[in-house]
Amino acid sequence: MGQVKTHTVGIIMNGVTGRMGTNQHLMRSIVAIIKQGGVKIGEGEVIMPDPILVGRNPAKLEKLAAMSGVAAWTTEMTKALADPRYTVYFDAQTTDRRVAAVKQAIAAGKHVYCEKPTALSTAEALELYRLATKAGVKHGVVQDKLWLPGLLKLKMLRDMGFFGRILSVRGEFGYWVFEGDVVPCQRPSWNYRKADGGGIIFDMLCHWRYVLDNLFGPIQSVSCLGATHIPKRWDENGRSYDCDTDDAAYATFEIEGGIIAHMNSSWCVRVRRDDLLTLQVDGTQGSAVAGLRQCLIQPAAATPRPVWNPDVDSPINHFDTWAPMPTTMDYDNAFKVEWELFLKHVVKGDPFRWSLLEGAKGVQLAEKGLESWRKRAWVQLPSIG
Repeated sequence: MGQVKTHTVGIIMNGVTGRMGTNQHLMRSIVAIIKQGGVKIGEGEVIMPDPILVGRNPAKLEKLAAMSGVAAWTTEMTKALADPRYTVYFDAQTTDRRVAAVKQAIAAGKHVYCEKPTALSTAEALELYRLATKAGVKHGVVQDKLWLPGLLKLKMLRDMGFFGRILSVRGEFGYWVFEGDVVPCQRPSWNYRKADGGGIIFDMLCHWRYVLDNLFGPIQSVSCLGATHIPKRWDENGRSYDCDTDDAAYATFEIEGGIIAHMNSSWCVRVRRDDLLTLQVDGTQGSAVAGLRQCLIQPAAATPRPVWNPDVDSPINHFDTWAPMPTTMDYDNAFKVEWELFLKHVVKGDPFRWSLLEGAKGVQLAEKGLESWRKRAWVQLPSIG
């Protein structure tokens, strides 16, 4: 067996002491890639990540380094950016800190990969895209849901023509996030403070932009109603605080080709459905309901013919009329899959379309959703780029 050619990619990982950064990006993506022997890009050729952890709390960083086996860490981002060993900058900080840090990384000539939302305004998000393009650095945005098994199965059905003409998409997302007074809150408290970049519209409409755009077609307009259902919560230290941003969003989208999509997103809903996220797609020739991992289908030929009669129990158990779609391939962690694609993009120049421009489109939809709520009106999405 010949010698393996290894492309070592130094990655500055900023903000990975948070829940998502630790679990999905560090442990289940980068550490998992290292443990598997890198990203294979050909016979005898691999990409090996070489991360350095960056944050503001040295105690947290030291603990995370010990847990992950990543020895390098620092609280001085400027020092990491000045080190030529590190060619990629990754940002998983709170959204309000992202723009300034990504600008620093671009100015230092680093390739950029970051969480969404990429900014708190479309103007700033587009500025990041233009700066990165002008600097000639490669750039990408986390769009993890595209690689969830359930959504990949939906894409397969679409590509096979299973749905016929797609009519509508109905999405339910969320779960009950405890207030924190009796049962600890299972999401960070900044999610419910506007000044810290919180709010479910900004969080989730960025997701729905890339999900709907990629699976069904470009979004053309939005009608959105937000709500702050829980006005008071308790933070990580047991202190009460007032919630001043939305914790639920009820949004309808018009998609190119006449498809109507409606997405309910809420931290104030108790789950009685197949999963924390479910998408029902209805078409002339069939329908499907996808969760995070599973997908159920009902073709036109297997669709029952119910008759409305509220005076008797339904003779049809509608849950029994759907068939599970078989799993025909292996599925990896969605975050890890996109990380591997981005690393191939950096090292080999492989195509990677989930750029800072796509991130800006997500921010645009969130902004237009907030505008719609404020105006109580439909809002168009102009083309950006």
